[in-house]
Amino acid sequence: MAGIMRIRRTHGILGGVLVALLGIWGALIPFVGPYFHYAYTPDKAWTYDHGRLYLEIVPGAVAFVGGVLLIYAFSRHVALFGSFLGIIAGAWFALGSVLAPLWTTTWNAGVPASTTTLMRTMEQVGFFTGLGVVLVLISAAVAGRVTAVPRLVTETPVVPEQADGVEDDETTVDEADSTRVIR
Repeated sequence: MAGIMRIRRTHGILGGVLVALLGIWGALIPFVGPYFHYAYTPDKAWTYDHGRLYLEIVPGAVAFVGGVLLIYAFSRHVALFGSFLGIIAGAWFALGSVLAPLWTTTWNAGVPASTTTLMRTMEQVGFFTGLGVVLVLISAAVAGRVTAVPRLVTETPVVPEQADGVEDDETTVDEADSTRVIR
């Protein structure tokens, strides 16, 4: 029974690496993005505030942990928990900045720092919405793959030996029971 929930490690490695890398991107881009003129306000590199903590660093860390769990998962439960963390982090990225004003006004994500419409859109997609959608997509695909693969056989099947003096094609008929016994 212990081998039923085991999976091959290769089932979650690629998705885990992608989820972990996207988590690193989401947590670090607010700090290094201003070097490339790709930022939200405040558009200064390595500037910390509570909006960045709750809307970018924490979901990035959750996605990273989910990705690491997917990479090193030996059982379905661990892999599904890792993909669940990736889904939660993706939803947090996609919807957190939109829903945050409902419960707080002290911390927000800021606004895109660029002046052109195209760059403002790319910043919104790259920082929050697109990142969250891609995280949910990859994590859900890994969860589906983990649940769809057959169980890993961990024990070799035992084949019973033939009894001495009995041939493979020998059949006998038990007349009292009128059932046919094939040996």
